[in-house]
Amino acid sequence: MGNSLSILHRLTGVALALGLLALGFWLVSLAGGEQSYVAATKVFASPVGFLFLVGWTFAFLYHLLNGVRHLFWDAGYGYERTQRHVSGWFAVLGALGLTLCVWALIWHFAP
Repeated sequence: MGNSLSILHRLTGVALALGLLALGFWLVSLAGGEQSYVAATKVFASPVGFLFLVGWTFAFLYHLLNGVRHLFWDAGYGYERTQRHVSGWFAVLGALGLTLCVWALIWHFAP
């Protein structure tokens, strides 16, 4: 499990970097005027764009939770096998749960 989570941490880091490109695209479209912004909004509102945004949210939250896990390790806590497994599952399931919560809130409050 440890190697899988390490690989997932690296993959989510790459996804966050790609997401910064998408964020840059959105900001440039915002500065480009109404037509540019509407076009970018259509891209992000498409099924592929929506999946990208949900995936980017998961990547952010997993990377955050796994980073906190590593901070605990740096402080000398959580090295035992059972603790490593529990904290690994917490990072994965916590990121999934938080992603669902974030998008449920967005969906609920969207106009």
